[in-house]
Amino acid sequence: MIDIKDGAFLVSDAHYSHIRPELLNFFKDIQNNKLRPTQLILMGDIFDLLFGGIGRTIKRNQEIVDLINDISKNIEVVYLEGNHDFNLKNIFKDVKVFKISQQPVECNVDGKKAYLAHGDFNAPLGYKIYTSVIRNRVVLFILNIINMIFDNVILKKLDIYLDKKDDCKEIKNFENIIKKRLENGFDCEYFIEGHFHQNRHLELRGFYYINLGAFACNQRYFIVRFANKELLQCNKYLGE
Repeated sequence: MIDIKDGAFLVSDAHYSHIRPELLNFFKDIQNNKLRPTQLILMGDIFDLLFGGIGRTIKRNQEIVDLINDISKNIEVVYLEGNHDFNLKNIFKDVKVFKISQQPVECNVDGKKAYLAHGDFNAPLGYKIYTSVIRNRVVLFILNIINMIFDNVILKKLDIYLDKKDDCKEIKNFENIIKKRLENGFDCEYFIEGHFHQNRHLELRGFYYINLGAFACNQRYFIVRFANKELLQCNKYLGE
């Protein structure tokens, strides 16, 4: 169980890449104590592409990887793997990393039970099979060899696709979708997840649901405030 601290920062869905570089300065400001979280909770898809076992995805993100590792020496860093960043344990050695199979993660927040998840933990069977296969180290090894032989063809195609993707679109009928997924399945006071990028708070049957806004959309992040009725204070990172 994770104890969530008052003053913790939650960051979700930054999708860091060459077209979304803002996260770099955000982490630098944490490293330099311009921003002072008591704890840093990364809710998945922090990177557009970061796969343990695929060296090129690590190399292209090395500066931020190093920043997270440096920050983790001074404060607790929790990382919930997403669908764009996984097999991370050997990349972030001092970070508490939770695979998709370990989510949702049970937490204590001011004496109340909460669950944290990236958001794709209870997807349809076909998606579960895909996520299991793509995280397999043998499969990743083979894909890595193919990628290197053919001049990074796989990553280049993924980059083109992801650069065109709209990370800030509104999901229609979102409340009903969430009710169908979660309303009868969890005994808690708070359920917090990312993945959907909606920045929505919903009162469901028995608990309060929070879908985090994406850092990729307007550089939003969230601070835990125990005195806040809704628990999380939404902030916009303004940089320099």
